[in-house]
Amino acid sequence: MVAAQEKVQKLPKEEEGSPAQIRIPQTLSRGWGDDIEWVQTYEEGLARSKHSKKPLMVIHHLEECPYSQALRKAFASSPEIQQMAQEDFIMLNLVHSSSDDNMAPDGHYVPRILFVDPSLTVRADLTGKYGNRMYAYEPEDISTLIENMRQAKLLLHTEL
Repeated sequence: MVAAQEKVQKLPKEEEGSPAQIRIPQTLSRGWGDDIEWVQTYEEGLARSKHSKKPLMVIHHLEECPYSQALRKAFASSPEIQQMAQEDFIMLNLVHSSSDDNMAPDGHYVPRILFVDPSLTVRADLTGKYGNRMYAYEPEDISTLIENMRQAKLLLHTEL
């Protein structure tokens, strides 16, 4: 971030009013993928999903949680996940609980990942492989997460 600020400060005076050509690092990624465009709030994610007709992917995690850290590392190092997240989804990662009770259908554990269709329907059918934590994924579950991302891209056309 400091390097980006130094570059911005070195722009000539006449360019100060124009849009910056320098890409400032994506701080909303929190380590989940710096090349992904992240929304700031759940409400913004819902609005952008509805407008763009792309599903919203919501990652609930905690910075100090070792399970969240392990999943974040696997998520960030998967080229397939990163590409789909960049191209096919509205992305949100939350370090606090959403005000929408639909975002915790089986509890407020972390990490958990839920998908919301552009029709604003939480995709309860897209789950991980754990019966007691249906929306949890572990690093070794990346293939399950990739398959669920593919399924989430198949929109619920009947409800749009």
